[in-house]
Amino acid sequence: MGERTVTAMPDRSEARTQAEDAPRARGPAVPGAETALGTALLRLGFLGLVLIVWALAARAAPPGLFASPLAVAQALGRLVAEGRLLPALGASLQVYLLGTGLAIVAGAALGCAMGTFRLLGRTLDIYVMALAATPRVAFIPLIIVALGLGLQAKLLIVFLGAVMPVILNAYAGVRAADPELVEMARATGASRPRILRHVVLPGALPYLMTGIRIGATIGLINTVVAELYTAISGLGGLLAVYGSRFRMAEYLAVVVVLALIGAAVTEALRLIEKRLLRWREA
Repeated sequence: MGERTVTAMPDRSEARTQAEDAPRARGPAVPGAETALGTALLRLGFLGLVLIVWALAARAAPPGLFASPLAVAQALGRLVAEGRLLPALGASLQVYLLGTGLAIVAGAALGCAMGTFRLLGRTLDIYVMALAATPRVAFIPLIIVALGLGLQAKLLIVFLGAVMPVILNAYAGVRAADPELVEMARATGASRPRILRHVVLPGALPYLMTGIRIGATIGLINTVVAELYTAISGLGGLLAVYGSRFRMAEYLAVVVVLALIGAAVTEALRLIEKRLLRWREA
């Protein structure tokens, strides 16, 4: 009989082990790194598309009616060099951050109280809804009569715009607490403040953060409105001045600054929310 040639077959388990170990030799992957990089690239690509469309629209528009991105960037540099932008930015940020901060504190406290004490909630919710549906611009003449044209009037205008979403979302978040978790906590003998702190408020946090983001956006809008209707100052004052003179490059430069403020605040709140809600990903 002829001799058979026996070929050694590779051990599948050994091959599988080598294949699994191969990526590890290149180092561990960072969780979410590819997603974050992809999101950043998409955002940069969309920004480039916006700039291209903007430049084409400025070229097609009649002279003086619209400004190109390059003209806006040059105008922004002039505003900084002339010392007009930074004082206006500081004045607007003071009004915006103080008014919105007060709205967050007061709105969260009132909304949580309305959700915790049902009688209080049933008493006040109709008035809160009515105030939320009323344009806050309608109160500006009354605010000016009562407080004048100074900082207090601006703060109240910003406060009234930002506080409503915080109240409503905090109220909804507390009311949406899981009744089974609350009952389990009561069965273990937990006190009402402990249940509120460890069960109700963590569950209401996503609602509250949503209300804060919406309130922060409305607060920025109301900051410009307050600066236009009261003593003309800040970034709103620059908008009024350059808009009335049809200096569109400077006008759009201020608009870009406002957009950057809004994007920065929104992104900061998103990061805060992500850190506060890490327990949900566990």
